[in-house]
Amino acid sequence: METTMRFAGRITDWNDDKGFGFVVPSGGGDRAFVHVNAFQRGSRRPVQGDLISYRPSRDAQGRLQAREIRHAGQRIEVPRHPSRLPRAAIGTAALIAAAVAALIGWIPMFVAGAYVALGAVSYLMYRSDKAAAGRGARRTPEGNLHLIDLLGGWPGALIAQQQFRHKTIKQSFQSMFWVTVVVNLAAVGWLVSSGHAAGLAQAFGG
Repeated sequence: METTMRFAGRITDWNDDKGFGFVVPSGGGDRAFVHVNAFQRGSRRPVQGDLISYRPSRDAQGRLQAREIRHAGQRIEVPRHPSRLPRAAIGTAALIAAAVAALIGWIPMFVAGAYVALGAVSYLMYRSDKAAAGRGARRTPEGNLHLIDLLGGWPGALIAQQQFRHKTIKQSFQSMFWVTVVVNLAAVGWLVSSGHAAGLAQAFGG
């Protein structure tokens, strides 16, 4: 179902940690799934009981979802030239930089390989978590996402965040995510400069 008509309703069963809930239309009818990423840019984070307006649609499995959501009576002011972080470009550039640095001998090959492997794991974890959010299924704990990114999966996480539009709005998650990036880079920099990385490479034949 696709319609240009906007409906009004109230948010119910809102789970702020997972960023989703449902909306019950004011005039009666079936409730629709609500995800925080479906709110129009500039909206505040929703809470239980909020009155919202939305456009109903159905996903590929025929489930009713709310799109283009905004809080009732709220005017959304979108900047003429919105600034958007090129997450996918940054993540891809980081992987390329790691590969080049390994080829010219600046870092051991296993370090670049770890970034690629862990980046792939992180990408799949974000994709799985996004799919679970859409189904209302059990989610991947945020701590698990932060751990894999801390270990070196953050380039893949950046690509997934942009591609799936996942975990980009929740400020607390993003703050911790960038902490993991800084800590990881600092740790790898220390391992390389101190010679410990080279020692590990020799120990494991890398």
